[in-house]
Parts: sequence; structure tokens; C-alpha cells
Amino acid sequence: MNFDERLQKAIQRGQQRSDDRARQAKERQLSEDELKGLHTQYRLQLSEHIEGCLKSIPAHFPGFDYQTVFGERGWGASCSRDDLRLSGGRRNNDYSRLEMTIRPFSEYHVVDLASKGTIRNKEVFSRNHFEKIENVDPAKFIELIDLWVLEYAELYAAKR
Repeated sequence: MNFDERLQKAIQRGQQRSDDRARQAKERQLSEDELKGLHTQYRLQLSEHIEGCLKSIPAHFPGFDYQTVFGERGWGASCSRDDLRLSGGRRNNDYSRLEMTIRPFSEYHVVDLASKGTIRNKEVFSRNHFEKIENVDPAKFIELIDLWVLEYAELYAAKR
């Protein structure tokens, strides 16, 4: 077998491999309904965890009000408080809030965790973490939720 024949066979093998990969990827690809179902499953699991974590904030920092969040912004929870500060005859309001949500299903087919923390009228963080629905590892999201709530609590305790 000469070089041109071997080259031709190598090209055919490469094309066959490419066709096989494309066929396997198409078989693995989920339908729109399956993606919505998975997103709903993850949203429920993660929003319950968010609610559980944020419900503990008022227990440790009296004055915070807990609120469930659902709708266009997503599903999750928030804790907030309004403090009145009197100094030198002046009134100042200090607003603190932590909100975490799982955003609604979108055409991008991702699970999107959004979080925003404000302490005494200053935003201390605004974060998003997202992954393709078919690649989601709920444990990673739960770890991030825990980490962000703990970070907020630490920052709030330091600025009191």
C-alpha cells in the first residue's frame, strides 16, 4: 500500500470518527421538555436549600426579615433589615440585604444562581454562577450557596 492509499484511509477513519461523535452527541442531546423538567428539578432542590440557609440569618442577626422570592426574578429567598442611625441630630437609614435566586428557564438552557449582598447601603457582592442544564452538579451549587451565605454573615458581623 503506497502513501496516497494510506493517507486516503486515514482521512476516511477521521471522517468516520467525526460522524460517530456527532451521532453520539445528537443521541445525548436532550429535548426542550426534558431540559425544562431538569431545570425545574434543580430549581426546586436549590431554592429549598437557599430558603433553609437564609432562614437562619434572622436567628443570628435579630432585625432581619426573611422573605421568599418567586416570579420573574427567579425562585429563592432574601433577608433584609432597615436600621435607623441618629448622629449629631441627623437621621440616617442603613439598609442591609442578602438575596439569592435561581433564575427562570431560558433559551440558553442553563441553571443560573444569582446572589446580591448589601450591607449598610453598600453593595458588598453581586455574583452569578451558571452551568448548562445537562452538566449541572447540584452539590457544587449547594456548596456555593453555603459559601456565599457564610461570607455575607462574616462581612455583616464585621461591619456592625
